[in-house]
Amino acid sequence: MVLHIILAVSFLPFLARGDEHDHKYKDSEEVVLWMNTVGPYNNQQETYKYFSLPFCRGTKQGISHYHETLGENLLGVELEFSGLDIKFKENVQSTTYCSKDLITKDCDLFKYAIKNHYWYQMYIDDLPLWATVGENTDDDFFVWSHRKLEIGYNGNRIVDVKVTNEKRAKIEKNARIDFSYEVIWTESKIKFDDRYDKYLDASFFKHKIHWFSIFNSFMMVLFLVGLVAMILMRTLRKDYQRYSKDADLDDIERDLGDDYGWKQIHGDVFRPSAQPLIFCSLIGTGCQLATTAIILILMAASENLWTERGSILSTTIFIYAGTAPVNGYVSGALYSQQSGKRWIRQSLISASLFPGIVCSNSFFINFIAISYHSAKAIPFTSMIAIAAICLFIVLPLTLVGSVFGRNISGTPNPPCRVNPVPRQIPEKKWFMERSFIILAGGLLPFGSVFIEMYFVFTSFWAYKIYYVYGFTLLVYLILIIVTFCITIVAIYFLLNSEDYRWQWTSFLSAASTGIYIYLYAVYYFIFKTKMYGLFQTSFYFANMAIFSIAFAIMTGTFGYLACRIFIYKIYSTVKID
Repeated sequence: MVLHIILAVSFLPFLARGDEHDHKYKDSEEVVLWMNTVGPYNNQQETYKYFSLPFCRGTKQGISHYHETLGENLLGVELEFSGLDIKFKENVQSTTYCSKDLITKDCDLFKYAIKNHYWYQMYIDDLPLWATVGENTDDDFFVWSHRKLEIGYNGNRIVDVKVTNEKRAKIEKNARIDFSYEVIWTESKIKFDDRYDKYLDASFFKHKIHWFSIFNSFMMVLFLVGLVAMILMRTLRKDYQRYSKDADLDDIERDLGDDYGWKQIHGDVFRPSAQPLIFCSLIGTGCQLATTAIILILMAASENLWTERGSILSTTIFIYAGTAPVNGYVSGALYSQQSGKRWIRQSLISASLFPGIVCSNSFFINFIAISYHSAKAIPFTSMIAIAAICLFIVLPLTLVGSVFGRNISGTPNPPCRVNPVPRQIPEKKWFMERSFIILAGGLLPFGSVFIEMYFVFTSFWAYKIYYVYGFTLLVYLILIIVTFCITIVAIYFLLNSEDYRWQWTSFLSAASTGIYIYLYAVYYFIFKTKMYGLFQTSFYFANMAIFSIAFAIMTGTFGYLACRIFIYKIYSTVKID
């Protein structure tokens, strides 16, 4: 029964497309104006309920249709009925719907909102509208008291909405403000499928800089693929020739000759990684995140998820829960290959690793949101829903995947035997040290995506709707290739210096991309935004931390898997005594 409820919640964004209705109206049928949230323009995430300001509702009280999805709850969408009487294709002349006698508290709230450039969001038939609270001149403050709605229709569907603020009312104690509205319906030639086009900033997202960044990343891929090909075809060929020559020498000649290179550590290179329980859980989580990302990108590109409130977040949660077997299979198989015995504990850690990071971060943000009485505070019911999804979907599926992984792919089959005594690692030059390789390894992967990060950050933090998921898919594929290539090159040099600790090095080298993503987020906050205040600052950096950690785990997994394939390949083709 609990599982059925959770699945229903997960599928809700697909079943409830915005409101209950199907976006089709009959003449004189009710059209609802929803009031969402209000907040400062420069702090997009600092939002409050619309009626937390001393606005008044319309006279119409009866309203019966509204569903709120899990994604909307988590994003802080707070739709409240405006009380305005609007009917399909029926014009409304200027009508006063309520009056407000201002007291001192009301004046202070309005003045604070106007001084901090508050604006609010509304919805008509899932189409968003924005308007400012008021304006000020010197020491006088004015609130907009008249709202003019212009609604375009095509057949029996709404295809365009506009709002205009008119009539300033001065804010002063004991003043009486009459709030009014009017509605004008006009026939439009805009097609229903194209009604969101006006919200898309094509000149921004399809700017030549965006195209140039893709071309630049593509050229980087060609260079790195060529570099790796050179290593595989030329350097490794020389290594094989040298090792073949060494194999023909007798023991005395071999002892007198130069004994160096990656072949010398064949007895240690397949040694289990340090902290295998944590390491395998990270690799499994990275595979799950990578699978979630590619499925989400493809769905967003084909389904236009950005047109529905909260649907991208709801879909992400659903996909992540559904891909839990990938996590269990990969982490379980890898842990078994490394002779791990505590597989139940490993499965629990693998299932709870990333959700634990997200939930702990969200609790911190939620505590601040509650103290600010913000609409961004996550409702308790949504917390229960997320916990239930983790306990009753993610955890069981991870355990099932782990069982399959251990039984199907859990048998270790390295090309070389592992020596019982670890080999001593010789001293290396500073640029061959693991710390340098780790820090340098993330630079080129970050360089291939940082311009796309600007567009992603701007869409999330600066009122842009991100819709160019074709670019996202291309950049994602470029990121994978660049990460593969640069990590293979780095680990080849590490092995040539006779350091066999490649598992964590390959993961952390690629994962350091997340560090540079977070540093770029700091730069973006300082130089590209005008955010201020504890709430918005905490919200920004906490969310960027989650994004950067997810990015680090995912790219680290790419790096490890690429190096694993590379190392198994080169050691399987070398003659070992």
